[in-house]
Amino acid sequence: MQVGRGVLSVTAGLILVGLATLGYTLPPPFDPPPLTADPVFQTLPVQPPAEVRPVAATGQITTQDITVDVGDTTLEATIRAPLTPGRHPALIFVQGAGPGVQGEFTTQAEWLARAGIVTLVYDKRTVRYDFRNRDFTLLADDALHILARLRMRADVDPARTGLWGVSEGSWVVPIAAAKSRDVGFAVLVSSPNVSPMRQVTWAMGEQLDRLHAPGGVRELITRAMSAVHMNFLRYDGLPALRKVHQPVLALYGTRDPSIPFVESSQALTRALAEGRNSDYTIRYLDRADHGMRIHGGPFAPGYLETLANWVKGLPGTARPLTRIAGATPVQRYEASEVPTAPWYAGGTVLGLTLCLAAVGYVVGPVAEMVLRLRGRQLAAEANARIWPPIRRRFRRMAWTGAGLLASVVAFITLLVLFSVNQAGAWPAVLAGWLIIRILALLMLLQEVTAVGAVVSGLREGWQPSRAQHVAIAGVLGGTALLLVAAAYYSLFAFPW
Repeated sequence: MQVGRGVLSVTAGLILVGLATLGYTLPPPFDPPPLTADPVFQTLPVQPPAEVRPVAATGQITTQDITVDVGDTTLEATIRAPLTPGRHPALIFVQGAGPGVQGEFTTQAEWLARAGIVTLVYDKRTVRYDFRNRDFTLLADDALHILARLRMRADVDPARTGLWGVSEGSWVVPIAAAKSRDVGFAVLVSSPNVSPMRQVTWAMGEQLDRLHAPGGVRELITRAMSAVHMNFLRYDGLPALRKVHQPVLALYGTRDPSIPFVESSQALTRALAEGRNSDYTIRYLDRADHGMRIHGGPFAPGYLETLANWVKGLPGTARPLTRIAGATPVQRYEASEVPTAPWYAGGTVLGLTLCLAAVGYVVGPVAEMVLRLRGRQLAAEANARIWPPIRRRFRRMAWTGAGLLASVVAFITLLVLFSVNQAGAWPAVLAGWLIIRILALLMLLQEVTAVGAVVSGLREGWQPSRAQHVAIAGVLGGTALLLVAAAYYSLFAFPW
């Protein structure tokens, strides 16, 4: 007796509603509220003219390549110095996330050197630093080793030798400044001052807004991020900032899509105030992006001038009359902390679920192959009418499950690349999301119809062999696990 299509349709509909409800009810919820407007940032005063006055960056310079031993490895570095006599202020560039090769700072390092500032750029370590494991204290120690080497030069003024850090580097520089008074000043460029998790989540949210992504995509991304465990994602940089007593220059761009710049400024001022450091300058540059450039091209007007005039003017420029100035920034939403995923949604359980599903998809065919190799007669051969159609269903289910997993991974990778490169188009996001939702729904329908086929076969007197029992339990059970995981990651959420 066949299970009717009406019964299967109703069953599929009820399961779909149940899975959608499951996705809504399970934690962690994540809905960043709008950022409460701070009167300080609603209308900022313009930068004082002295800060952006033209700088003659035309002097002759020397270039020297050196190697610095930092303990467990050596780092290649390049020093650019003015040829004019006497001691000069000096600046060391500390990299952001990623490989951090020194070539990315060549343009501004040469410009500043021609303007009268000794500059040093170096290759970030590759030992004990990778995508998952990052020790900001270790990177700070590297910067201090570099600093000690630079301060030994006869053309460097040790009292005006400091560190410049961008993005991830602005978590490193405060640690170094807090550990050593040899750091004469700190320049923080696009400094998040919130945890890496909050910064990345905020940046991804902004990118999804620009791409008009459906709400389900946001749930997928945030729930996936909540299950990620990397040693640095919950890092709190405020304790180090509270111990910084050197002059600080913080530069932000009003078109930076990567950091919550208003909250970052607020966190910075609070931390410095708690440490009783009033020697800080915060400037917002109009239309500047994360790297202080205009759409990734030339540097934002006033960036290099502001940097050079502030460094060369120390200690007089350490305490400006107007601490926060420049173009008015607009941040719409808070950079909220993503809750840690519950145990059943953590990376370990998710990995176990995927492994069990994979095992379930292959264990049946393997069992059949083993029995055939042993020369045993399979019960399936006596049930040639019932088993082959069910086996074909199972194969299609395995391919659908594999396709869904590959699509989700590819979709998340695509969004990350869009966010990093500030690129992408909303049709690509909608198309990717549509493919994922269709595959998830197809997997649900295949599960229901496969169960119906098995039930119908049993009603007709089919007696599955041991290998067929294994295949039934493995494929149906593995698919059920994938359906629950898909529900948690909002693949069945309503509305779209």
